Amino acid sequence: MSGLTFTARRRLRSAPLYVIVWAIGVVMVTPLLYAVVSGFKTTDQLSDNAFGPPSPWVVSNYTDILASGSFWRMLASSTLIAIGTTLLTVGAAALAAFALARFAFRGRELLFTLFTAGLMFPFAVAILPLFILLRTFGLLDNPWGVILPQAAFGLPMTLVVLRGFFREIPAEVEEAATLDGCSPFGFFWRILLPMARPALGTVCVLAVVGSWNNFLLPLLVFSEPGWWTIPVGVQQFQGQYAADIARVFAYLVLAMIPALGFYAVAERQLIGGITMGATKG
Repeated sequence: MSGLTFTARRRLRSAPLYVIVWAIGVVMVTPLLYAVVSGFKTTDQLSDNAFGPPSPWVVSNYTDILASGSFWRMLASSTLIAIGTTLLTVGAAALAAFALARFAFRGRELLFTLFTAGLMFPFAVAILPLFILLRTFGLLDNPWGVILPQAAFGLPMTLVVLRGFFREIPAEVEEAATLDGCSPFGFFWRILLPMARPALGTVCVLAVVGSWNNFLLPLLVFSEPGWWTIPVGVQQFQGQYAADIARVFAYLVLAMIPALGFYAVAERQLIGGITMGATKG
């Protein structure tokens, strides 16, 4: 060991960590690759040779789904609902976090505690009263019937993250802005939000992912297929083509591609925001 350079010794010490990371990566990627390859098979091929390559390759499993208007309609529905939920959640949480972080008033911590208590409130418990409430306001089979509850349940986590970042902004910055004639809302819009861009990026990613993966609420709200989202579409497709397992694999892969693509684009922003939050803490 004494003859090794410092770089070589460091790499040798890190070797077990690299092995573990690669092992975890293989475990996570293998099912995805199996699903992709299985989508190019027929159900008979899956029964005869589940782990072998397709022979022949059945491209029609994917092309038929891509040619159907229902898949693209559900993709557009999921995208619209995710964007609406994100804008409403982050917008409302940013304003509330600004008030709870930068203004001192009686009952501030109690109010913040009430918000954070929402983190312990499971969504499934509210299904029945939520359904009755949505029916009363005529929001069934309406995208707002999904956007509004998702924003409400996403508000506590978003508020906790943003308040922590807003409190880290030095008071001297706000004082300087006030001396320059900046109003409280002007300070929030022109200075605070740009400085908290990593936190905003993080909560936006979390809101989009939470909305995109939500299955129970769209299933509850939408009885007509016009507004079905991707998770609901996967469940309906599995029921319709239960005997054609290869086609179901193809649908699952195509349904995962938008989420995986979003993760690939937003990964740096998500990790950067979390890392900055940990550093500030």
